Amino acid sequence: MLDIEELARLSVDCGLRVHRELGPGLLESVYESLLAVRLGQAGLYVERQKALPVTLPDLQIAEGFRVDLLVEDRLIIEVKAVQRLATIHSTQLLTYLRLSKQPFGLLMNFGEETFRQGLRRIVNGASDYRA
Repeated sequence: MLDIEELARLSVDCGLRVHRELGPGLLESVYESLLAVRLGQAGLYVERQKALPVTLPDLQIAEGFRVDLLVEDRLIIEVKAVQRLATIHSTQLLTYLRLSKQPFGLLMNFGEETFRQGLRRIVNGASDYRA
């Protein structure tokens, strides 16, 4: 079983490959589909549009939110295809990480000119999310 850092490294490699193959300018769903295929070809188990629950002290919603890609049941990848990332994109992934209790995830924006410009590692480290 690969550790989370190795999963992230393989995922970034696959994302870079997808960006080189397609370039910017397509719909998010295209990048998500091809990235899922490339991750699968790398031997990783990938689920697309995976529904995850939201659990509150007095309530549980079975399908609280959907993540674009869930790799090996441990790494969330949020795929975007916008000209520039906005703060809300990072906040969205951070919320997914907090609710799923995952340490970090990857935000991959295929709309940027280079893959590096659109890649963010979002860490779940805040202690008070109400502030």
